[in-house]
Amino acid sequence: METIGLLVQLEARPGKEAEAEAFLKSAQLLALDEKATLKWYAIKLGPAKFGIFDTFASEAGRDAHLTGEIAKALTARASELFAVPPQVEKVEILASSPLKG
Repeated sequence: METIGLLVQLEARPGKEAEAEAFLKSAQLLALDEKATLKWYAIKLGPAKFGIFDTFASEAGRDAHLTGEIAKALTARASELFAVPPQVEKVEILASSPLKG
């Protein structure tokens, strides 16, 4: 059951918007390999604003994600792609709806 998550806000450097978007899309494959990551989303909030939202059943799963391959890749490319350091917030899931269909 999803009980906690992460919300990461990202702002692409001018001229790096397409690269930032491609980078986030490519991270989906890494998310699929993380057993403790229940759901993972890369989102676009505006022309240069992006985010990542993911959910976990336990603090151990969230901690594993924060030290996993996506976090390593993000850290390695953050100064190249993003205008400010990623803003990482730990969140609590209050309610969710099941997938429909």
